[in-house]
Amino acid sequence: MIALLANKEETGVRAAVQGGGCSGFTYKLLFDNENEGDKVLTDKGVEIYVDKKSFLYLMGTLIDFVDELNHSGFKFVNPNAKRTCGCGESFSI
Repeated sequence: MIALLANKEETGVRAAVQGGGCSGFTYKLLFDNENEGDKVLTDKGVEIYVDKKSFLYLMGTLIDFVDELNHSGFKFVNPNAKRTCGCGESFSI
């Protein structure tokens, strides 16, 4: 991830939650800069920005990169999710 940030204007990665998807909420992960009021976490040298509202939904969430036969990409393992859709892209609380 650090190598990907080297050529970007953004200083870190934003993890967020937005309304949508078949279960009610979807995850967002994108390159971004810190905004006022963000919670800032650091993992493996990468800053992760989370707005206050998304932080309530993402507390305790593990974001991991998986490279499996049927899926390759970032996976959110959220202990707060009561239900997730089959593809894992959306969830409900």
